[in-house]
Parts: sequence; structure tokens; C-alpha cells
Amino acid sequence: MNNIKDEMVRGLTNTEIDTIRKFYGAFKMKQPEILDEICVADWKDIPLAPGQEDNPKGLQEIMRYLFEVCPDIEVVIHDIFGTHERAAVRASMEFTHVNEIMGIPPTHQKVSVSLHEFHYLKDGKLTHTWHLEDWYGLLMKSKASNTQ
Repeated sequence: MNNIKDEMVRGLTNTEIDTIRKFYGAFKMKQPEILDEICVADWKDIPLAPGQEDNPKGLQEIMRYLFEVCPDIEVVIHDIFGTHERAAVRASMEFTHVNEIMGIPPTHQKVSVSLHEFHYLKDGKLTHTWHLEDWYGLLMKSKASNTQ
């Protein structure tokens, strides 16, 4: 027989799921200060954007910028899954592209940027977030609208 003790893997707690929902809900509610409640003070956002401060304040500045250039921005959660203190989220950032973003001229079309993010939590608060956004779709829409 195997000497390894079988242990049940704990799922995400309701508190952890609520924390994750609040994280993305801060975009819809246009309330970046929510990060102060749900992230530890030295929360790590990996990778950082150029010039981004390495704590919740850094993402709050990016959020304020996005609220300005994408007034109707919303993050839609498609899946949350994981185990206690570890969560993966598949989501999309949706907005109407009415202003230049990262040098990409406005298309005036509704766009969706895929998000794939992995979160570590401790005591119901986010400690680390690894993220990947797919901005390629926005670039392709821009190129298509410029050729018409």
C-alpha cells in the first residue's frame, strides 16, 4: 500500500470567491479603492505595466486611466476555479473603443480583451496575481477598420 496519506483538497471558500468577484467588480463599479479592502498592502501584480507601482495603488492608477479612456469598461467573469488560496479566472474586459489605447487608434467598436489570471489568497485577501491579457484582438480590429 501507498505510504502517502490521502488528503482531500479543499475548494475555494465563499470568502475567497467573494474577494475575487469584488476584484473584478471594482471595474464595473468604477471603484479602484476596493483593492485596498481585498488585497494585502504589498500585493504583487505580475507582470507590472511599465512604470506601475508594485502594490494595489499601482493597479488603481491603471484602473483610473482605463475608466477615462474606456468609459463603459466592464470585466465579465466566465470561470472561477481552483483550490483553497489558489484561484484561476477566465474573464474578458469589454468596452467600446472610443479613445486611443496603447497607440491603437479608436475603432468605435465594442471590443473584448480576453483575461487569464491566477490569484494567490491568504486569509481571504489577494497576495499575488499573475495575469495575461490578449490585446491582439483590439489591434486586429483597429487594422481592419483602418483598411475600410
